Amino acid sequence: MDFVEGDVRYRGTVDAAVDGVEGVIHLAALCINKSIDDPAESLDVNLVGAQHVFAAAARRAVRRVVFASSASVYGEPEKLPMHEDDPLRPQTPYCIAKRAAEHLLGFYAARHGLASNVLRYFNVYGPGQKTDAYYTSVIQVFLRRVARGEPPIIDGDGAQSMDFVHVDDVARATVMAYTTQKSGLVLNVGTGIDASVAKLAKLLVAATGRALEPQFRPRPTLVTKRAADISRIRAELAWEPRIPVEAGIVELGRNMLAELGG
Repeated sequence: MDFVEGDVRYRGTVDAAVDGVEGVIHLAALCINKSIDDPAESLDVNLVGAQHVFAAAARRAVRRVVFASSASVYGEPEKLPMHEDDPLRPQTPYCIAKRAAEHLLGFYAARHGLASNVLRYFNVYGPGQKTDAYYTSVIQVFLRRVARGEPPIIDGDGAQSMDFVHVDDVARATVMAYTTQKSGLVLNVGTGIDASVAKLAKLLVAATGRALEPQFRPRPTLVTKRAADISRIRAELAWEPRIPVEAGIVELGRNMLAELGG
Protein backbone atom coordinates (compact mmCIF):
# COMPACT_ATOMS: atom_id res chain seq x y z
CA MET A 1 0.00 0.00 0.00
CA ASP A 2 1.33 3.43 -0.97
CA PHE A 3 0.94 6.56 1.13
CA VAL A 4 0.69 9.81 -0.80
CA GLU A 5 0.66 13.04 1.19
CA GLY A 6 -1.07 15.87 -0.63
CA ASP A 7 -3.71 18.58 -0.63
CA VAL A 8 -7.15 18.10 -2.18
CA ARG A 9 -7.06 21.72 -3.36
CA TYR A 10 -4.49 20.76 -6.00
CA ARG A 11 -6.07 18.94 -8.92
CA GLY A 12 -2.84 17.38 -10.14
CA THR A 13 -2.11 15.90 -6.72
CA VAL A 14 -5.58 14.39 -6.51
CA ASP A 15 -5.38 13.01 -10.05
CA ALA A 16 -2.09 11.30 -9.27
CA ALA A 17 -3.42 9.83 -6.03
CA VAL A 18 -6.57 8.47 -7.67
CA ASP A 19 -4.82 7.01 -10.69
CA GLY A 20 -5.06 3.23 -10.69
CA VAL A 21 -7.28 2.85 -7.61
CA GLU A 22 -10.53 0.91 -7.45
CA GLY A 23 -12.37 3.20 -5.07
CA VAL A 24 -12.24 6.39 -3.02
CA ILE A 25 -13.35 7.19 0.51
CA HIS A 26 -13.32 10.99 0.72
CA LEU A 27 -12.78 12.21 4.29
CA ALA A 28 -10.68 15.36 3.84
CA ALA A 29 -12.20 18.54 5.29
CA LEU A 30 -11.62 21.57 7.46
CA CYS A 31 -13.73 21.63 10.62
CA ILE A 32 -16.59 23.91 11.60
CA ASN A 33 -14.52 26.24 13.77
CA LYS A 34 -12.06 26.94 10.97
CA SER A 35 -14.87 27.44 8.49
CA ILE A 36 -16.33 30.23 10.61
CA ASP A 37 -12.95 31.92 10.98
CA ASP A 38 -12.02 31.55 7.30
CA PRO A 39 -14.99 30.76 5.03
CA ALA A 40 -12.92 31.08 1.84
CA GLU A 41 -10.41 28.44 2.91
CA SER A 42 -13.21 26.19 4.11
CA LEU A 43 -15.00 26.32 0.77
CA ASP A 44 -11.72 25.83 -1.06
CA VAL A 45 -10.96 22.62 0.84
CA ASN A 46 -14.43 21.25 1.53
CA LEU A 47 -16.12 22.02 -1.77
CA VAL A 48 -13.45 22.65 -4.42
CA GLY A 49 -11.43 19.81 -2.93
CA ALA A 50 -14.45 17.52 -3.18
CA GLN A 51 -14.90 18.59 -6.81
CA HIS A 52 -11.32 17.54 -7.55
CA VAL A 53 -11.84 14.15 -5.88
CA PHE A 54 -15.15 13.38 -7.58
CA ALA A 55 -13.98 14.56 -11.00
CA ALA A 56 -10.79 12.49 -10.76
CA ALA A 57 -12.81 9.44 -9.76
CA ALA A 58 -15.17 9.92 -12.70
CA ARG A 59 -12.34 10.40 -15.22
CA ARG A 60 -10.58 7.25 -14.08
CA ALA A 61 -13.69 5.07 -13.90
CA VAL A 62 -13.23 4.44 -10.18
CA ARG A 63 -15.57 1.68 -9.03
CA ARG A 64 -17.09 3.51 -6.08
CA VAL A 65 -16.89 6.72 -4.00
CA VAL A 66 -17.96 7.03 -0.38
CA PHE A 67 -18.26 10.62 0.81
CA ALA A 68 -18.08 11.62 4.47
CA SER A 69 -20.75 14.26 4.91
CA SER A 70 -21.98 15.51 8.27
CA ALA A 71 -25.04 15.70 10.49
CA SER A 72 -24.33 19.43 10.51
CA VAL A 73 -26.20 19.72 7.21
CA TYR A 74 -29.44 19.42 9.20
CA GLY A 75 -28.79 22.52 11.28
CA GLU A 76 -31.15 22.91 14.23
CA PRO A 77 -33.64 20.04 13.90
CA GLU A 78 -37.38 20.41 14.28
CA LYS A 79 -37.62 16.98 15.89
CA LEU A 80 -35.58 14.03 17.11
CA PRO A 81 -34.40 11.66 15.87
CA MET A 82 -33.14 13.33 12.69
CA HIS A 83 -34.06 11.48 9.50
CA GLU A 84 -32.26 11.69 6.16
CA ASP A 85 -35.38 13.18 4.55
CA ASP A 86 -35.76 15.96 7.12
CA PRO A 87 -35.30 19.61 6.05
CA LEU A 88 -31.68 20.73 5.80
CA ARG A 89 -30.61 24.08 7.25
CA PRO A 90 -26.80 24.23 7.24
CA GLN A 91 -25.57 27.14 9.35
CA THR A 92 -21.84 27.49 8.65
CA PRO A 93 -19.55 27.43 5.60
CA TYR A 94 -18.50 23.91 6.65
CA CYS A 95 -22.08 22.63 6.65
CA ILE A 96 -22.96 24.48 3.45
CA ALA A 97 -19.96 22.98 1.67
CA LYS A 98 -20.82 19.48 2.89
CA ARG A 99 -24.36 19.78 1.58
CA ALA A 100 -23.18 21.23 -1.74
CA ALA A 101 -20.66 18.39 -2.07
CA GLU A 102 -23.48 15.88 -1.64
CA HIS A 103 -25.22 17.48 -4.62
CA LEU A 104 -21.96 17.57 -6.55
CA LEU A 105 -21.41 13.86 -6.03
CA GLY A 106 -24.96 13.27 -7.24
CA PHE A 107 -24.11 15.16 -10.42
CA TYR A 108 -21.10 12.94 -11.15
CA ALA A 109 -23.07 9.82 -10.29
CA ALA A 110 -25.82 10.74 -12.77
CA ARG A 111 -23.57 12.03 -15.54
CA HIS A 112 -20.78 9.45 -15.39
CA GLY A 113 -22.46 6.45 -13.80
CA LEU A 114 -20.25 6.77 -10.73
CA ALA A 115 -21.38 4.43 -7.95
CA SER A 116 -21.44 6.40 -4.72
CA ASN A 117 -22.81 6.58 -1.21
CA VAL A 118 -23.01 9.48 1.26
CA LEU A 119 -22.61 9.05 5.01
CA ARG A 120 -23.74 11.77 7.39
CA TYR A 121 -21.53 11.26 10.43
CA PHE A 122 -22.87 12.47 13.74
CA ASN A 123 -20.54 13.29 16.68
CA VAL A 124 -17.59 11.01 16.08
CA TYR A 125 -15.25 10.43 19.03
CA GLY A 126 -12.48 8.02 19.92
CA PRO A 127 -8.71 7.42 19.90
CA GLY A 128 -6.67 9.84 17.80
CA GLN A 129 -9.35 12.49 17.89
CA LYS A 130 -8.48 15.99 16.72
CA THR A 131 -8.67 18.78 19.26
CA ASP A 132 -10.30 21.32 16.92
CA ALA A 133 -13.55 19.50 16.12
CA TYR A 134 -16.37 21.82 17.20
CA TYR A 135 -18.80 19.27 18.62
CA THR A 136 -16.43 16.72 20.11
CA SER A 137 -13.36 18.72 21.16
CA VAL A 138 -15.35 19.31 24.33
CA ILE A 139 -14.08 15.89 25.44
CA GLN A 140 -10.45 16.97 25.29
CA VAL A 141 -11.22 20.34 26.88
CA PHE A 142 -13.00 18.65 29.78
CA LEU A 143 -10.24 16.10 30.28
CA ARG A 144 -7.44 18.64 30.26
CA ARG A 145 -9.16 20.56 33.01
CA VAL A 146 -9.88 17.41 35.01
CA ALA A 147 -6.23 16.33 34.67
CA ARG A 148 -5.27 19.64 36.31
CA GLY A 149 -7.80 19.08 39.08
CA GLU A 150 -10.14 21.73 37.65
CA PRO A 151 -13.88 21.20 37.03
CA PRO A 152 -15.22 20.99 33.46
CA ILE A 153 -16.76 24.23 32.21
CA ILE A 154 -20.00 23.77 30.27
CA ASP A 155 -21.39 26.34 27.85
CA GLY A 156 -25.03 27.16 28.54
CA ASP A 157 -27.02 24.94 30.89
CA GLY A 158 -25.55 21.66 29.62
CA ALA A 159 -28.88 20.47 28.25
CA GLN A 160 -27.68 20.69 24.65
CA SER A 161 -27.30 17.17 23.32
CA MET A 162 -25.11 15.30 20.85
CA ASP A 163 -25.21 11.85 19.29
CA PHE A 164 -21.78 10.46 20.16
CA VAL A 165 -20.77 7.59 17.88
CA HIS A 166 -17.47 5.76 18.36
CA VAL A 167 -14.89 5.91 15.58
CA ASP A 168 -14.76 2.10 15.44
CA ASP A 169 -18.47 2.00 14.58
CA VAL A 170 -18.01 4.81 12.05
CA ALA A 171 -15.12 3.01 10.37
CA ARG A 172 -17.19 -0.16 10.09
CA ALA A 173 -20.12 1.75 8.55
CA THR A 174 -17.76 3.38 6.08
CA VAL A 175 -16.32 0.06 4.94
CA MET A 176 -19.83 -1.38 4.58
CA ALA A 177 -20.90 1.61 2.47
CA TYR A 178 -17.91 0.94 0.24
CA THR A 179 -18.30 -2.83 -0.11
CA THR A 180 -22.07 -2.90 -0.65
CA GLN A 181 -23.40 -3.30 -4.17
CA LYS A 182 -25.98 -0.60 -3.42
CA SER A 183 -25.45 2.94 -4.69
CA GLY A 184 -27.04 6.35 -4.29
CA LEU A 185 -27.57 5.96 -0.55
CA VAL A 186 -27.59 8.85 1.91
CA LEU A 187 -27.24 7.42 5.41
CA ASN A 188 -26.99 8.73 8.95
CA VAL A 189 -24.20 7.23 11.05
CA GLY A 190 -24.99 7.67 14.72
CA THR A 191 -26.41 5.81 17.70
CA GLY A 192 -29.89 7.30 17.88
CA ILE A 193 -29.18 8.40 21.45
CA ASP A 194 -28.91 12.06 22.39
CA ALA A 195 -26.49 12.51 25.26
CA SER A 196 -26.42 15.88 27.00
CA VAL A 197 -23.16 17.75 27.50
CA ALA A 198 -23.84 17.74 31.23
CA LYS A 199 -24.10 13.94 31.15
CA LEU A 200 -20.88 13.75 29.17
CA ALA A 201 -19.05 15.84 31.78
CA LYS A 202 -20.29 13.62 34.59
CA LEU A 203 -19.23 10.46 32.73
CA LEU A 204 -15.74 11.82 32.18
CA VAL A 205 -15.33 13.00 35.77
CA ALA A 206 -16.55 9.63 37.05
CA ALA A 207 -14.08 7.83 34.77
CA THR A 208 -11.20 9.73 36.37
CA GLY A 209 -12.34 9.18 39.95
CA ARG A 210 -12.13 12.90 40.71
CA ALA A 211 -14.52 14.73 43.02
CA LEU A 212 -15.33 17.63 40.71
CA GLU A 213 -18.59 19.36 39.87
CA PRO A 214 -19.04 20.94 36.42
CA GLN A 215 -19.34 24.73 36.20
CA PHE A 216 -21.66 26.51 33.77
CA ARG A 217 -21.21 29.72 31.78
CA PRO A 218 -23.65 31.57 29.50
CA ARG A 219 -22.72 31.10 25.84
CA PRO A 220 -24.70 30.49 22.65
CA THR A 221 -24.47 27.12 20.91
CA LEU A 222 -24.96 26.37 17.20
CA VAL A 223 -27.23 23.37 17.73
CA THR A 224 -29.12 22.52 20.91
CA LYS A 225 -30.08 18.90 20.18
CA ARG A 226 -28.97 16.06 18.00
CA ALA A 227 -29.81 12.37 17.58
CA ALA A 228 -29.73 10.23 14.46
CA ASP A 229 -32.54 8.19 13.00
CA ILE A 230 -30.56 5.10 11.99
CA SER A 231 -33.43 3.04 10.61
CA ARG A 232 -32.23 3.52 7.03
CA ILE A 233 -28.66 2.36 7.58
CA ARG A 234 -29.99 -0.61 9.50
CA ALA A 235 -32.23 -1.54 6.58
CA GLU A 236 -29.74 -0.83 3.79
CA LEU A 237 -26.47 -2.09 5.31
CA ALA A 238 -27.55 -4.12 8.34
CA TRP A 239 -25.30 -1.84 10.40
CA GLU A 240 -25.73 -1.29 14.13
CA PRO A 241 -23.57 0.71 16.55
CA ARG A 242 -21.78 -1.69 18.88
CA ILE A 243 -20.12 0.60 21.43
CA PRO A 244 -22.50 2.25 23.93
CA VAL A 245 -21.69 5.89 24.55
CA GLU A 246 -21.24 5.33 28.28
CA ALA A 247 -18.62 2.62 27.74
CA GLY A 248 -16.87 4.43 24.90
CA ILE A 249 -16.64 7.78 26.69
CA VAL A 250 -15.44 6.23 29.94
CA GLU A 251 -12.72 4.23 28.16
CA LEU A 252 -11.63 7.26 26.17
CA GLY A 253 -11.58 9.40 29.30
CA ARG A 254 -9.37 6.96 31.19
CA ASN A 255 -6.98 6.51 28.28
CA MET A 256 -6.68 10.22 27.56
CA LEU A 257 -6.21 11.09 31.20
CA ALA A 258 -3.38 8.56 31.43
CA GLU A 259 -1.76 10.17 28.37
CA LEU A 260 -2.15 13.60 29.93
CA GLY A 261 -0.55 12.40 33.15
CA GLY A 262 -3.66 12.90 35.25
